[in-house]
Amino acid sequence: MAVTDSQNPLLSETTCGSLLQKLQQIWDEVGETDDERDKMLLQLEQECLDVYKRKVDVAMKSRAQLLQTLADAKLELTNLLSSLGEKSFSGIPDDTSGTIKEQLASIAPALEQLWKQKDERVKEFSDVQTQIQKITGEITGSLNSKGQSPVVDEANLSLQKLDEYNAQLQELQKEKSDRLQKVLEFVSSVHDLCGVLGMDFFSTVTEVHPSLNDSTGVQYKSISNETLSRLAKTVSGLREDKKQRLQKLQELASQLIDLWNLMDTPEEERSLFDHVTCNISASVDEVTVPGTLALDLIEQAEVEVERLDQLKASKMKEIAFKRQAELEEIYASAHVEIDQEAAREKILSMIDSGNVEPSDLLADMDNQIVRAKEEALSRRDILEKVEKWMSACEEESWLEDYNRDDNRYSSSRGAHINLKRAEKARILITKIPALVDSLVAKTRAWEENHGITFTYDGVPLLAMLDEYAMLRHHREDEKRRMRDQKKFHEQLNTEQEAIFGSKPSPARPAVTKKASGQQRLSTGGGGNGTPSRGGANGSASRRLSLNQNGSRSMSRDGKRDPRPSAPVNYVSMSKEDPASPLSTSDPVPTSP
Repeated sequence: MAVTDSQNPLLSETTCGSLLQKLQQIWDEVGETDDERDKMLLQLEQECLDVYKRKVDVAMKSRAQLLQTLADAKLELTNLLSSLGEKSFSGIPDDTSGTIKEQLASIAPALEQLWKQKDERVKEFSDVQTQIQKITGEITGSLNSKGQSPVVDEANLSLQKLDEYNAQLQELQKEKSDRLQKVLEFVSSVHDLCGVLGMDFFSTVTEVHPSLNDSTGVQYKSISNETLSRLAKTVSGLREDKKQRLQKLQELASQLIDLWNLMDTPEEERSLFDHVTCNISASVDEVTVPGTLALDLIEQAEVEVERLDQLKASKMKEIAFKRQAELEEIYASAHVEIDQEAAREKILSMIDSGNVEPSDLLADMDNQIVRAKEEALSRRDILEKVEKWMSACEEESWLEDYNRDDNRYSSSRGAHINLKRAEKARILITKIPALVDSLVAKTRAWEENHGITFTYDGVPLLAMLDEYAMLRHHREDEKRRMRDQKKFHEQLNTEQEAIFGSKPSPARPAVTKKASGQQRLSTGGGGNGTPSRGGANGSASRRLSLNQNGSRSMSRDGKRDPRPSAPVNYVSMSKEDPASPLSTSDPVPTSP
């Protein structure tokens, strides 16, 4: 166009007026009529109007497009601000005046900056949501193997929403840390338990999840719910195995110790199983040494127990008689009579017949020993009082012999000791009635509770106490009779002196002491009248002297023997008052 214009300089000066003038000249030369001319002018005007209209339509469309673009830009601006959670933006011009293009030009930088900010915000959301998705997958055990990124909701990219995602991420990270710590604790427990049980740790944890095996070099550890659940079940199962194995080992250790004690196994042989017996009283948590509860160790202990059981069967008689001796000792200490010969013959016949298992026989004897101990325990309180009663009766007998000793107040060696003993004996004798009453009450209560007669070395204790009470009453009556007789003789002598006057009395022969054979069997031949005591045999002799020498002895079935006999052990029927010795003319009382 520029070249054409430069070649036709007149064309640039052509206007509508010049062209119309030239057209009129042409019409004049041609000779066009006025009607034709008007018609052609009207046509020219219409064509010009059509051109203007087309140009106006194009311009209007362009303006509408610019207005729509401006509206879209403003709407986009509003949506971006809403999506980003911003109420306003510093890059947006406050003045909305100016042409459309000017307004578009002023909004464009703000839109560009907000688009950039939106892209950055979307990336932040995507990163946070990706981490959340990953940790959630680790917890639930449903990791996204395809690596699909989470869909970001671009309608809400506010900082508040981002903070919510960050808070959720922190909670998940904390939960992940806690779960990882729990997993490590479980793995540590599995390691310790496998060590104690003698099991392969790596194969055990690999069965739970391969990532738990450190030997594979995997840095990631599964923290899923399933892994934690399986770890918890594994630890629980191992602990139950540990508990059962420890219980089994302790039972074996107890059996070993019982068998060793039965057969007097030397310490050298016992020391070979110290690793078994050292945990006999340990709790489950106290057993931590690796290999302590290994299966081969338990099998070794089982083999040893089986071997000792077979050895025990060959020594059955010796072991059974040892138990029988223990049973007899318990009954002897409790003063209960049993038929020892019959019991031993029964044991021999059972062993020789082979109709009873050795373990059953020993278990039965153990039960007998337990029952014997229970019976001895129930009799202990009464037996203690019986011993006190018998001891008091011995002191009473000794005091009577001491009172008949004319030299008791001499200055011989040891006389002061006997004086002190006599004082204590007098105090002790005053407590005998109360002691007997208490003993009778306790014995009756025991018999009512057990439904059997309480015997002391085969003799009913109540019969012994009844016999003693009757003898004591008889002795008191004899003492009173002797005191009355003495007073009568003193009064008779006084009356004779008043009638005939005082005269020397004939010499009285000394009252002869009873022979040692007539003294009580419970007293010994110690110096200065001090009796000797002999432990268990002394107790038996005291009981027998009561039974054999009482005024009314008792038979085995508890019936009274009507035949009286002279009391020897506890009381003497011919008592002398130490304060008033009898003269030779006094009649000597006889025992019934």
